Amino acid sequence: MAMQTFALQTGRINKFKGEILKHAVPAEVLSKHGRQVEMPRNMSDTYVARRYLPYGATSTNSTTQNRFFVDGNGDRGNAIVALHATAEGITGTPDSIVPVDITVVIQEYSCLYGFTNKTFELYEDDIPAEMKKQVGERVTFVNELILYGALRACTNQYFGGTGTTIATVNGGLTLGLVRKIVKSLQGNHCRMVTSVLKASAKYATDAVSPGYIVVCHTDLEPDIRDLAGFTPTEKYATGTPMPYEVGKVERFRFITSPDLPSIQNGGAAIGATGLYSTTGTSLDVYPMLVLGEDAYSQIAVRGLNSMDPTYLPPGQKSKSDPLGQRGYTGVMWKKAVMIENNGWMSVAFVGSKTLS
Repeated sequence: MAMQTFALQTGRINKFKGEILKHAVPAEVLSKHGRQVEMPRNMSDTYVARRYLPYGATSTNSTTQNRFFVDGNGDRGNAIVALHATAEGITGTPDSIVPVDITVVIQEYSCLYGFTNKTFELYEDDIPAEMKKQVGERVTFVNELILYGALRACTNQYFGGTGTTIATVNGGLTLGLVRKIVKSLQGNHCRMVTSVLKASAKYATDAVSPGYIVVCHTDLEPDIRDLAGFTPTEKYATGTPMPYEVGKVERFRFITSPDLPSIQNGGAAIGATGLYSTTGTSLDVYPMLVLGEDAYSQIAVRGLNSMDPTYLPPGQKSKSDPLGQRGYTGVMWKKAVMIENNGWMSVAFVGSKTLS
């Protein structure tokens, strides 16, 4: 992107000067969920979280590390009881506990705008002020995409229709798919979300009504509203809807955002599916993230130490700018996202209905 010069945009002199129009602002949805981590300074660039497996669980499958019963025939409940029966005078064999470590490397991100001293001193609009505003909005937008990309890698995956991969998705969102996902989450002792991050610069949360949070693109809203038993937010008997929430079905609360793009032409051939395709050949696939409590953590952009903003107005002379002709505004920040428990979230890949 080029530096802002005085002549880059034509001014409005000799015309009626209207107000600066509003522009699109990114939606912050994924950043409000998950476990929020404030990373201290000078403590390495690698974050390691640890949990200990509960009795009966195994570490061989990341989506079943929460289950107390292994698959098998017979009465599995009584089998556990029998293992704990104690004979008089005999000490049982002691057990050990097994840790599971999850590691993520923290990454730096940045954005920067530039402008000239002539723009700063003579242009009719306050360009630096507008740039500062857009810096904050870009941070929100990029963070949402960082989270979106990381959480789509969840291994607890489901596919629309008869699909078994993204490339074979040939169906949309159904109540049966929703119930299949909740069956898996509950089997893994996944708790429902009861709080979200406050819309402020601090590490604090707001309480919300319990539910599994579903986050997806706004294109799926008609499909969501067509689900049997859908209740829109305006008909909630109690509680306050979350930002961008459209409604709920059974244990699921649906949140949509236009900033979570589909995989265009990523699925099976359209055929007679009635699902949407950008090119009219293969259907577009929409990832749908289903989140339970503490399924993932993130280095949250909150607090005084989370970002390093820059504002250098023109006039500051240096060897690289001896006449002080250039100014800059931007920010650098650190971010990392880690799926802590694949059994406490899932990702479903589905198509979206074509609207007539």
